[in-house]
Amino acid sequence: MNYGITRDQAFELVHAHIKNPNMIKHCLASEAVLRAVASHLGHDPEKWGLAGLLHDLDVEIVDADLSVHGLETEKMLRGLGVDEDIVTAIVLHNEEAHGRPRTEPLHHALAAGETLTGLIIATTLVYPDKKIKSVKPKSVRKRMKEKAFAASVNREIITECEKIGIPLDEFIVLSLQAMQGIDEELGL
Repeated sequence: MNYGITRDQAFELVHAHIKNPNMIKHCLASEAVLRAVASHLGHDPEKWGLAGLLHDLDVEIVDADLSVHGLETEKMLRGLGVDEDIVTAIVLHNEEAHGRPRTEPLHHALAAGETLTGLIIATTLVYPDKKIKSVKPKSVRKRMKEKAFAASVNREIITECEKIGIPLDEFIVLSLQAMQGIDEELGL
């Protein structure tokens, strides 16, 4: 399918607009998770993966200001003719930049998936070997309950996975496996 941008073009955009290597890794992790969720639900992994890869394209441009984060990405991607579903999901992944609710499976998947990547990485970093392949789903689930651990990770957003029919424990397994599949790219 044609989404107005290829994966290679999207990755070039990420590198052009994001300089922090950890933020680039977050985008790659989000792409992997979104591809896995799309496949699981019978949606197009390419489309959902592009949303995951591009979702934080403007984070450095807006200096992580959540009141506008996503809106610059929206302008850039619309100007390039990127698929409207992808653009809308990206805008809606950040609740503070708009007044519209998430309504579509892609919206919920992007918000939940990109948020869960942070909890999974934080969990990985407390493992002695700091290797994502060592992380067990039950460890992520345990950390999910510990509000002081990775306190900036909004657990409520992660539970939006249930709005797309994936129970939390299954979502954790699916997301963790997706990230483990790109462990070398993540440097974990």
